[in-house]
Amino acid sequence: MKNKLQVLCTFLFLSTTVLFAQQQNEVVDNIIKEASENSQLEHLGHELLDLIGPRLVGTPEMKNAHDWAVNTYKEWGIEAENEQWGEWRGWQRGITHIDMIEPRVRSLSGMQLAWSPSTGRKPVEAEVIVLPQAADSAAFQRMLPQVKGKLVMISMPQPTGRPDYNWEEWAKEESFEKMKEEREEQMKAWRERLGNTGFGRDLPQALERAGAVGIITLNWSRGFGANKIFSASTKKIPTVDLSLEDYGMVYRLAESGKKPKLRITAESKELGAVPAFNTIATIPGSELPNEYIILSAHFDSWDGATGATDNGTGTLVMMEAMRILKKLYPNPKRTIIAGHWGSEEQGLNGSRAYVKDNPEVVDNLQALFNQDNGTGRVVNLSGGGFLHAYDYLTRWLEPVPNDIKGEIETNFPGSPGRGGSDYASFVAAGAPAFSLSSLSWDYWNYTWHTNLDTYDKIVWDDVRDNVILTAILTYMASEDPERSSRERINLPNNPRTGEQMTWPEPRDATRRGGLD
Repeated sequence: MKNKLQVLCTFLFLSTTVLFAQQQNEVVDNIIKEASENSQLEHLGHELLDLIGPRLVGTPEMKNAHDWAVNTYKEWGIEAENEQWGEWRGWQRGITHIDMIEPRVRSLSGMQLAWSPSTGRKPVEAEVIVLPQAADSAAFQRMLPQVKGKLVMISMPQPTGRPDYNWEEWAKEESFEKMKEEREEQMKAWRERLGNTGFGRDLPQALERAGAVGIITLNWSRGFGANKIFSASTKKIPTVDLSLEDYGMVYRLAESGKKPKLRITAESKELGAVPAFNTIATIPGSELPNEYIILSAHFDSWDGATGATDNGTGTLVMMEAMRILKKLYPNPKRTIIAGHWGSEEQGLNGSRAYVKDNPEVVDNLQALFNQDNGTGRVVNLSGGGFLHAYDYLTRWLEPVPNDIKGEIETNFPGSPGRGGSDYASFVAAGAPAFSLSSLSWDYWNYTWHTNLDTYDKIVWDDVRDNVILTAILTYMASEDPERSSRERINLPNNPRTGEQMTWPEPRDATRRGGLD
C-alpha cells in the first residue's frame, strides 16, 4: 500500500510539473507570436514621437503624452492614471529662427535652449562678439561693458566638424595626431579663457546683467550634425545653440573683425507652476495582488528632437509588453505595473517620488525591469548587487528564445546602480530592480539628448526583441512560486579611499523644479 501511495504521489507531481511546463510554453509561444505578428510598436511610436513630440517636463507636450498613455491603456482594458508627484516651471517652445544679416544674408541652423526666455514681440538684431579674453577675473570685470547690446558667443569653436572615427578612416596617422594635439591645446586655452572670467555656470547670467542681448552656444556631440540641446540659464535674454558649421563661420567672422550681425526670433511662453506626473498602469494580480512587478521607463525627454531613443523606445517597450500581457495573461499571479516616470532627465525625480510615496509597492516588489539607453537590443543584465539574483534571473531567462538571450551578457552578482536611470531609485530602497541595458547604435554621440533623436533612428527589430524579453521576464517573475531575495552583497573597498563602499541611500525628488 505504501509503495502504491508513493507511486501515485510521484505520478501526480510529474503530471502537475508537465502540465505547468506545457502552460508556460504556450504562454511564452503566444507572447513571441503576438509581438512578432501583431506588433503595435510603429503605430505607437508614430503617435508618441511624430504627433505629440518631445516631452520636456513642465511643457504642454508632456501633459499631452501622459493623457495619451492613459487613454491608450484604457483602450486596451488596462487601468491607468496620472499621479502627480510635484510641480515644475511651465514653459512652451515656439518658433526659433536665426538669420545672419551682415556681412551677407544666410539662414542659420540652430534652436533656442529649453526654458530660454522669449525674444518678445520683435526679433533681436545685434552684432555678434566672442567672449572677451581677459588675463584674470578683475580684467574681465573691466571688459564686461563690451558685451552691452551684443550677442555673445561663449563656446569654443570646433577645429573640425569631422568625428574622430572619420579621421581614423581617412587621414594620415600624422595628420590625425596633429589635429588632436592642436584641439587639445585649443581646449586648454578655452578653459583658461572661461576660468579667467571668474564665473562658472553663471557666466550667461553675468553677461545678461552686463547688458548682452543674447547668448550663443555650441554643444557639439562629436557626430556629424549632432548637438546636445539642454537648458538655458538666462532670465530675460534668449540663449540659442548653433550647429557646429554655422557657429564656426560666425565665430571666425567675429574674430577677424568682420562684425557679423544676426537676427534672432526665439518664441516661447512661460506658463507658471504646472503639475508634474507619473503615468501608472496596472494589471491586478489574481493570487498575490500585493506583490508587484514593475515595467519601468522614463517618459520625459529633452526637446532638441522628439526623444525617440531617450526614452521613446523604452516607453514603447513597456507599453507594448503591457498590451501583450493583458491580452495573453490577463489574470497574472502578481500585480503588474507599468511606471512611466516624469523628470528623469533632471534627476530621477518621478521615480524617486514614487519610491517615497509608495512604500507598500517597494517593500513587496518581486522585480523591476527598466529600459532606457537607446534603441538597441538588450545585451547586458547585471544582478545589481543582490546576492542571489543569479538564481531567479536565470530562471526567468530560461524560456526566452536563444536568439534573444544569447545576445545578453550577464554579470552576477554585480553592483548596485547609483544613478543614470530610474531603476537606481528602487535599488537605493533595497528593492530588486534591474537595468535592461542595450546595444549602443552610436547612442551617446548621435541621439542621446541631441537634435537628431527622432523616429527614423529607431531599429524596430531590436525593439521587438526587447518587448519579447520584457514580457517573458515579467510573466516568469509573476508566476515564480518564490519571492525574489533582497539579500545584498558585501560591497568591496573603494580603491581610492580604502574604505568599504556603502549601499546607495534613497533620495526624495525635487518637487518644485525651476520655480524657487
